[in-house]
Amino acid sequence: MKTDMCRTPLKALIALCFLVFSFQSPLSAQDGAKLFKQNCAVCHSAHTDQMLTGPGLKGIFDRAPKGDWLNRWILNNEKLIKSGDAYANQIYNKYGKAAMTVFEGQLTDKDVTAILDYIKTPPPPPTTSGPTPGTTGVVDPGTPQAGIEPLYLILGAVVLLAILIGAFRSVRTSLQNSVNRVEGKEATEELTFWQEVKQWINSNTRLVGVFGIILAFMGMKSCWNACYNIGVYYDYKTQKGYKPEQPIKFSHKLHAGDNEIACQYCHSSVEKSRHAGIPSVNICMNCHKGIQTGPQYGEKEIAKIYEAAGFDPKTGKYDESKQNPLKWIKVHNLPDHVYFNHSQHVVVGKLDCANCHGNVKEMTVAEQKSPLTMKWCIECHRQTEVAMEGNAYYDRLHKALKEKYKGQYDVKFTVEKIGGLECAKCHY
Repeated sequence: MKTDMCRTPLKALIALCFLVFSFQSPLSAQDGAKLFKQNCAVCHSAHTDQMLTGPGLKGIFDRAPKGDWLNRWILNNEKLIKSGDAYANQIYNKYGKAAMTVFEGQLTDKDVTAILDYIKTPPPPPTTSGPTPGTTGVVDPGTPQAGIEPLYLILGAVVLLAILIGAFRSVRTSLQNSVNRVEGKEATEELTFWQEVKQWINSNTRLVGVFGIILAFMGMKSCWNACYNIGVYYDYKTQKGYKPEQPIKFSHKLHAGDNEIACQYCHSSVEKSRHAGIPSVNICMNCHKGIQTGPQYGEKEIAKIYEAAGFDPKTGKYDESKQNPLKWIKVHNLPDHVYFNHSQHVVVGKLDCANCHGNVKEMTVAEQKSPLTMKWCIECHRQTEVAMEGNAYYDRLHKALKEKYKGQYDVKFTVEKIGGLECAKCHY
């Protein structure tokens, strides 16, 4: 009896745990928005009737047959057309028999449901970030917006100190002359500040000498550090933390982070060339021909893309005479005498972009996170192990090194050990 009583709640507990852990919540509207942007936005507008490559989807739920027709159409429209479905063939013929992408195998029923929920839900009004009354609206992201500049504080402290020193000197001279009058002595002649300094130095030559040597060594050490850690150009703009304001407020966090767009989609030459490449406006238009409103700035920033491309969103046509190319500001710069190959590091070295550029997926404004100094590169080459296993580029070298260092299990093949510190590797 006791055993049966124990088993009953135990079974209930197991069943409850099974239900909790096997339960999958439906995708949210936010997930549907992400899925729509990744799969549908190139050809369709979600909440307008504007014709892009495909028709706008505003009112689609009133036009399309009820039930699961839309799910079946999105997953495999070819199958639905071949089945003889009347409305499917009507759409197919209406739009010039243009084939729509078959998403069966790429999207699940739950994915499609989330996308349809997103289309049903009107987008929230974008949050404006315009200037407040009395301001210009131009804000440098790298400039502090509150507080007092440290230089002004230092200058103020120096002025205040000079005033106090002058006041104390006058008080001291007045007190000394009062004592002299009482004692019947002549009044003390008031010396200037620099005369007093010279007098003090002459009286404390040994102490002044020690301070002079210390200051000289500190100055030399500061100069050495400044030269050793010098940036890629003799310009503040190339230093760590540099994040210039770009012609368009492009957010890497929104694109690479939230929407999970691969870096290689925009920087397409990073795996094939020494340069990562700056994406052309045509890359932007692949998505923004359909996505015309952003979550933060609304249509304002996307309108700049259209201006650069000479694109009229109302007619859906391009006009080359109205094109106005974007002038992006380069964030990461290297001097001309330094050779750096992106494909060598990304493809052969199998390094992640974040190793040098920081966690770009969290950056609203692109920023230089690493100093990119010679010291920084050398330390990386000394610490980074070569990715040899399964890397065809290093097959022959790996075999030779295993024979050469056979039995030495503590050997770590860093970039340094395969010539990564030779001057000619980076300077030529």
